[in-house]
Amino acid sequence: MGKLTWIFHGVLPNLSSFTSFQSVIYLLPIFVFLYAITPKKAKKYYLLIASYVFYFLVNGGMLIYLLVSTFLMHYFAIWIERLKGQMNETLKQAEKEEKKAVKKKYVRYQRGVLVLAVLIHIGALVVLKYTGFFITNINRIIAATGSSTVIAIPKFLVPLGISFFSLQALSYILDVYRGITKADDNILRLALFLGFFPQIVEGPICRYNQTAEQLWNAKPVTSENLTFGLQRILFGMIKKIVIADRLNGLVGVIFSGYAGLDGGTIALGAIFYTIQLYMDFSGVMDIVLGLAQIIGVQFPENFERPFFSKSISEFWKRWHITLGTWFRDYIFYPVTTSGSMKKLTASARKKIGNHYGPLIAGSIALFSVWICNGLWHGADWNYIFFGMYHFVLILLGNLIAPIVRVVNKKLKINPENFFYHAMQVVRTSILVVVGELFFRAEGLTNGFRMFGKIFTDLTFSSLNSDLLVKGGIDYLDFIIIGITLLGVFVVSILNEKKISVRELQTRPAKGALVLQWSVIFVLAMFLVIFGAYGVGYAEVHPMYAQF
Repeated sequence: MGKLTWIFHGVLPNLSSFTSFQSVIYLLPIFVFLYAITPKKAKKYYLLIASYVFYFLVNGGMLIYLLVSTFLMHYFAIWIERLKGQMNETLKQAEKEEKKAVKKKYVRYQRGVLVLAVLIHIGALVVLKYTGFFITNINRIIAATGSSTVIAIPKFLVPLGISFFSLQALSYILDVYRGITKADDNILRLALFLGFFPQIVEGPICRYNQTAEQLWNAKPVTSENLTFGLQRILFGMIKKIVIADRLNGLVGVIFSGYAGLDGGTIALGAIFYTIQLYMDFSGVMDIVLGLAQIIGVQFPENFERPFFSKSISEFWKRWHITLGTWFRDYIFYPVTTSGSMKKLTASARKKIGNHYGPLIAGSIALFSVWICNGLWHGADWNYIFFGMYHFVLILLGNLIAPIVRVVNKKLKINPENFFYHAMQVVRTSILVVVGELFFRAEGLTNGFRMFGKIFTDLTFSSLNSDLLVKGGIDYLDFIIIGITLLGVFVVSILNEKKISVRELQTRPAKGALVLQWSVIFVLAMFLVIFGAYGVGYAEVHPMYAQF
């Protein structure tokens, strides 16, 4: 990889991130131009080749993991499909009393293939991402016994996007097993579904039935898709480069040097980080979905204005939607609908009622989801705590929901009242910020120390010009951030009220196209003038790529 990367260095800058300002300026026009001039029948092959070239230039030899994952899932799925066919043929010929035994045997075979496929992928993920975490904690336990034995921690190179393409691969094989989708006999189509380069870094985590055929039946570039796709790309870049990247230095200084800061500054640091994370992640999603739209592909939305949520449960239905629905469909539902959980729920309903009865099985499933969610984000105790924190909040919300309804009824409080709604939104946002403080903290112990200082030293004396200089930010930057946030907020308000900014641009009978390109020009100029890049700014790679 070294020689090839050196050859391309300077020609294709910042290859570790296709969402950087330079990459979009250089790579996106080339990609779209070549796609547009490629014959229709060859577009799918162009997308596959471009995706693999990008992945190789970024990750070199790690491409082997994506190739192996694709190869295994292709043949495991075909294996399951053939077992289904053999089962159906055997059932046709079997006597009535034999059918149950025949079906049970073939289902057992299919389940065995599925388990093998899942174990291989989960096993690779665990070994590559969590070996260090497990061994570190084993060493701590050994040290606590007084032993001087230390287990060496092996170092692994983790492939780019392994958490994302592994979940996509698992959803494919699970859907084949469930009969939701047919096994694809075209390995190239499956390879494009798993390896399409814009989404492999941070998602969205798509299902085979959502995007595989769209990518394979690639469409010509249309004027509408080009203009609206470019608008969304630029809007996403503004969120990431103008806001998120500008906050990066200050957030880093606050979280790494919290010991010398007061609680008020730490609280602001947690708020800044929450803003940074949302603007970075949702901005990258805008870029990915905008690029997909240009080539005529509709990816599922990954964000639906989460900071308008009235509860933590609602927040997580609006944030990283494709990850949440993956956990819902492949962990939560299977746990709650298992035989043992159904029996538990039926018994609990009789004893504690229709609301609290199902909550027992639901809580077990919810715990499974959130322990997996925490670990998926990273191998450290603060990520596990992050998962358990949200598990407890959602569980408490479920437990007190009937009580809240009774209290509201007695006090004649209308839940749809604007001020009541606003209070719920503010409360939810505060709880989210607390969770993100622990998520970003450099270790769980530091997270608790930071959280404690907010209550024991709630002043802002350390928020001074020296801190801002260390964070590479000044008062003008805050003005730019504030103005940009206001713009994003206005667009979000319109979308929340079901007012489409895109539809507003198509209403003029004449000049709609001019209006659309004018919006593109304004967004581009705003990005060029106010983007956080150049001298004094280091490139900030997509934040969720590390997970």
